Amino acid sequence: MGGRRRIFHREMHTDPHQPLHDDVRLLGELLGDALRAGGGEQLFASVERVRALAKQARGGGREFAGLQRTLRALSVHDALAVARAFAHFLGLANIAEQHHRIRRRRDYQRDPGAAPQRASLAESFTRLLAAGLTPGALRDGVCGLHVELVLTAHPTEVVRRTLRRKARRVAELLALGDRTSLTAPERAERVRALRAEVAATWLTNEVRRAPPTPVDEVKWGLVAFEQTLWDAVPRYLRALDAALRTATGEGLPDDIAPVRFGSWIGGDRDGNPNVTPDVTVRACLLARWMAADLYLQEVTALRHELSMRRGSEELHARAGEVEEPYRALLRPVAEQLRGLRTRIKARLEHEGPLDGSAVEDVDIAALTGPLALCDRSLRATGGASVADGRLRDILRRTAVFGMTLVRLDLRQEASRHIDALDALTHGAGLGSYAAWDEEARVAFLLRELQGGAPATRAGLASADTFSDEVRDVLGTFHVAAALPPDSLGAYVISMASRPSDVLAVELLQRAAGVRRPLRVVPLFETVDFLRGAPATLGALLDLPWYRERVGDRVEVMVGYSDSAKDSGRLAAAWELFTAQERMVEVCRARGVHLTLFHGRGGSVGRGGGPTHLAIQSQPPGSVDGTIRVTEQGEMIDSQFGLPEIADRTLEVYTTATLEATLAPHARAPDEWRRLMQELADTSRAAYRRVVYETPRFLEYFRLATPERELGRLRIGSRPARRGGGSGVESLRAIPWVFAWTQTRLMLPAWLGVGDALDAAIERGQLAELRAMYAGWPFFRSTLDLIEMVLAKSSPEISAFYDAQLVPAPLQELGAELRTRLDRTVRATLQVTGHDHLLAGNPVLRRSIDVRNPYVDPINLVQVEVLSRLRAAEEDPELFDAFLVTVNGVAAGMRNTG
Repeated sequence: MGGRRRIFHREMHTDPHQPLHDDVRLLGELLGDALRAGGGEQLFASVERVRALAKQARGGGREFAGLQRTLRALSVHDALAVARAFAHFLGLANIAEQHHRIRRRRDYQRDPGAAPQRASLAESFTRLLAAGLTPGALRDGVCGLHVELVLTAHPTEVVRRTLRRKARRVAELLALGDRTSLTAPERAERVRALRAEVAATWLTNEVRRAPPTPVDEVKWGLVAFEQTLWDAVPRYLRALDAALRTATGEGLPDDIAPVRFGSWIGGDRDGNPNVTPDVTVRACLLARWMAADLYLQEVTALRHELSMRRGSEELHARAGEVEEPYRALLRPVAEQLRGLRTRIKARLEHEGPLDGSAVEDVDIAALTGPLALCDRSLRATGGASVADGRLRDILRRTAVFGMTLVRLDLRQEASRHIDALDALTHGAGLGSYAAWDEEARVAFLLRELQGGAPATRAGLASADTFSDEVRDVLGTFHVAAALPPDSLGAYVISMASRPSDVLAVELLQRAAGVRRPLRVVPLFETVDFLRGAPATLGALLDLPWYRERVGDRVEVMVGYSDSAKDSGRLAAAWELFTAQERMVEVCRARGVHLTLFHGRGGSVGRGGGPTHLAIQSQPPGSVDGTIRVTEQGEMIDSQFGLPEIADRTLEVYTTATLEATLAPHARAPDEWRRLMQELADTSRAAYRRVVYETPRFLEYFRLATPERELGRLRIGSRPARRGGGSGVESLRAIPWVFAWTQTRLMLPAWLGVGDALDAAIERGQLAELRAMYAGWPFFRSTLDLIEMVLAKSSPEISAFYDAQLVPAPLQELGAELRTRLDRTVRATLQVTGHDHLLAGNPVLRRSIDVRNPYVDPINLVQVEVLSRLRAAEEDPELFDAFLVTVNGVAAGMRNTG
């Protein structure tokens, strides 16, 4: 039976990362035991047979015919079980790989002779000082950082929350196995606990029976704070303080928080009618409840610690002549937190809609004041080491989390504000705002803003006649007016394209009576809007009213997803780069600082990629000590799901932003920039010829990928499309990428790249391309990420989808796309100088090669399920099987959309 127990790990034995392979081997064995216990020897044998056939097809260059015949011979129920088995193994392998990242990080930290880990605090500070930066400038740079990570919901978040919790437990047990002091009984108990978790995961249904509500998504987003970030933040700040003290002789002030957090979950209503004003209020209440609960736990523990009798005169004057003055001082603080938590819970249990007045304004000083007094007293009476423990951690948390835990951004599409103002101007008897040109709109908006918004307020008298959509927009602003100011962050305008889009939101805030107006952040998404962004920003800053409103700093968001869907990854990357450059120049000429907010997704097709590489490749001067970045759905779990991974994420964001600020790369030579522009133009034209100008491309896309079926999955609260359209233009960028990821063609990330590189090579510019790759971080990072996607792609699997799901006349289009993919691979290798994809990253190359035989059968099962679904079979088990395959492919590819 030993051979059968090794079903999921045979090909991993030669990998040099032996601890990782040992973990995968153990998890594979335990999963095999779970399969036998839950499905019998027949299921186990079926899985082994499919695995062997998949490996033969992948390793020997054979077709998938034999594998297909085996899978087709299975019933839907049995095929589902086989797909689940492979999906579960891939999920377990992901957990093991993530834990191995932690293990390698600890190896760096444990070995006194090892060089510091790349992009660690110690390595970055040492390198900056060696380059000539003074210790004072380094400390000032760190203290001046403002990095904000904004958590967003993800409409293709496929893994159930229940399974993520079990995954975290598996990771904890893997970590326990690294302890060399475990006794034999303890090792046996660890394996028993792992066996139970793996079996429980196998017996848990992956299928979500009801779509998540926006409030469900809010609760899941807050789990990251409760389970990891609450403890990771003070741990990170202690490490930063120590590294700064070593490098400069001075530590980090307690009130400095280089990294903070925002959220869109419950505030992002762009295209999601389910996010209502009531949802936004509940999102704020849930965050405040969790903050009160977490602070209460900390203050309660602190009271137990501070049992000493001796205190400063100031402490005794406040606490009175009692035996335990610290506990006496903190007792009412705990009672206040407990009362706040109780009141919030009662409001959340209210069944009807809530308005902003349900959220009470709590002064953080009621918490920080007594804590600071305890700190002063301890330091004055010989208790500095005590003050540097839990007490200092709580004080540092208050600088990061406040009483809100996380500030909520609001987001809505620009056209919705135009509709609202159109209703208001009609109501005020002024005609149609929507029909006015830009000059007339700006003139009206400025008159209203400078004069107390009389016409807009008059228009509100007709609110009863407005459409539901307009009332929803106005309701959002009324909620913003009623909420405590510290509840909200920015108001983001999707599809912004002109100055009036920004001024419109400023006016709607004014008319609603928002006490402390939110920052209004235009989001430039499509290529055309990105090209117009510098002019729009300049026109705004030249308006005296607006300049006074923003002061010396303005914030702009750039969208990676829609620009890539519009023009392809390569062209979009260059458009984003040059738009940021020009906006920096616009602001610099006017003496204004610019904060850039990057709307990056998890996949390369939506701007994803390694954090340090992404920030380092931004235009020189665009990271001016400040940066905002979205962390979406699955990436929240990837970046913050485990405590040590969260530590590393915070560290990398800090060092990357610091280096980009203090030691930016030089501007690329003009000849490189001209060639990059030619590459972008050629790439964009080729991409659009295929996606937007090929007559039957949309029909092919909808047949060759599971795009239609994905729209039926209960995996997110937001619809997959904007408005009621059915074309590529209306499809959101996330499901666009998601659908191509499932078929493993990965088209959005590479289409057009081969055309551009081939054209340049044919012009005799290969040497220049190689020089750009060697010497320009932007170009190198862009090409490296594309190379990674090419390595993950599988034309064989894509061809199988075509053969089974696409009518013969359309299959030529798929064949042409795969020919383009092959040309892109060859051109990329010519430029990078690699003899095969990912030659410079053998660990990732090996990981992909090992995963392929496990993902292949899941894809083949998905094709069979899609065939039956499209034959009008409405068997619920069939759709459950489809979702299982979606989970499995996503696990194998390490991302969705």
